[in-house]
Amino acid sequence: MQYGSFPFYRPRRMRATEVARQLIRETELSERDFIYPVFVRPGKGERREVPSMPGVFQLSVDLLAAEMRELLRLGVRAVLLFGLPEHKDECGSEAYSDEGIVQQAVRAIRAQAPDMYVITDVCMCEYTSHGHCGKLTDAGEVDNDATLEWLAAEAVSHARAGAHMVAPSDMMDGRVRHLRAALDAEGFTHVPIMSYSTKYASGFYGPFRDAAESAPSFGDRRAYQMDPANAAEGVREAALDIAEGADVVMVKPALSYLDVLHRVKSEFAFPTVAYNVSGEYAMVKAAAQNGWIDEQRVVLELLTSMKRAGADMIITYHAKDAARWLRERGRA
Repeated sequence: MQYGSFPFYRPRRMRATEVARQLIRETELSERDFIYPVFVRPGKGERREVPSMPGVFQLSVDLLAAEMRELLRLGVRAVLLFGLPEHKDECGSEAYSDEGIVQQAVRAIRAQAPDMYVITDVCMCEYTSHGHCGKLTDAGEVDNDATLEWLAAEAVSHARAGAHMVAPSDMMDGRVRHLRAALDAEGFTHVPIMSYSTKYASGFYGPFRDAAESAPSFGDRRAYQMDPANAAEGVREAALDIAEGADVVMVKPALSYLDVLHRVKSEFAFPTVAYNVSGEYAMVKAAAQNGWIDEQRVVLELLTSMKRAGADMIITYHAKDAARWLRERGRA
């Protein structure tokens, strides 16, 4: 018998069976990790599928109760609301109206699905006639400081409607501090802020703009969203938002920025969310529909990679399917 032909430790010993693999598994994905984005539109009985996002729908407020029940049955306990207003204007006034579409949706969900945790996206792009994320100057640029007032009014309006958490996605400098001050002044000290702290100017957002009907009418958002080439800057953005009072920080998109996600989590050990964005979802769906990949296997692998990189929570359009697959796997 020869000794020394192989290393003393053979990793394959603990890969031989499913039980052995589970015993040493480092990262566990759960339906409790997921936040499901929901697009709310005006009208009644409206359920419109987003062409570039198969399986994702714009829903009217009256259909939200059934949607929440389905999610809760699957173990998904949090949603992120986006609104499609009935009317858009230069000031995005429906964003901060107490009768706005998101405010209506929050009240409906709180009344009909009290076990659902409701997070609201705080931004202006869906509500402004020009599609940018804030107030424009005469030169057509987004006025950072003037926009903060609109965002604060929107966040307070969402909290007044009953939102459990607000999530500013605009990427204006100083907005977390401004929103925290506004919420506290109105008695909403208990409402946390999930900041889109590290949000890149990404090509992966295209299908979302179909879903939210929020494409800018001119130019792009690179003057306020981050340069995809920068990682250290993303860490600094998270640090700024934590210092300003954020309760949760985010890296968006997820797949092309797992390195940034890992750095943010490692640097701050702070509650961190990854946003598995629309373009990432659409690519997987298209490949699966063409029979090129095993959708279940790929989706669960991708979501596990986000959790492994440091995400405590994952915003994902795959949440329903992933939750169902995880439950089936647990029963197998």
